[in-house]
Amino acid sequence: MIAGLLLAAGAGRRMGRPKALVDDWLVRSIEVLRQGGCDDVLVVLGASADEARALLPADQEVILAEDWDEGMGVSLRAGLRALGEQVDAVVVHLVDLPDVGPDVVARVVTSTSSVTGALARAAYSGVPGHPVLIGRDHWAGVIEAAVGDEGARAYLRSHDLRVVECGDLAGGRDVDSR
Repeated sequence: MIAGLLLAAGAGRRMGRPKALVDDWLVRSIEVLRQGGCDDVLVVLGASADEARALLPADQEVILAEDWDEGMGVSLRAGLRALGEQVDAVVVHLVDLPDVGPDVVARVVTSTSSVTGALARAAYSGVPGHPVLIGRDHWAGVIEAAVGDEGARAYLRSHDLRVVECGDLAGGRDVDSR
């Protein structure tokens, strides 16, 4: 089973409001993960969590990252720890990538034959980005390495990572202003 993990906990300081509250980004990102091949999706909320939760379907699984203001690493750790034993790999995606569609997720998901040992990430014109596919074998290392706003960056740099070019499908840049 491959799950989607949508990180949407930040305050969006540069944007002036939490990105989970912008337009339909939250619901759209969940659908991108589902349509891209994720069997289930877990959303990590933090800033304005009650407002963001109100935008979601009632049955959407949500995890609250209590210390969300310490950076993306907190959200990533909270999400990975909340995944069930039946999950073999997770596709980590960010809520502020509105041009990334299900075709990008599908390309990353199908880029490796290994599931529990998978480690792959989208790149856009050679620049690493999201989504990132992380097999269960890597979760403990990612949880240990995920600090501040770095997320899994240091862990990914130090391991054999498959880079999946997706620049023909999307730009992959996060949006910081509206």
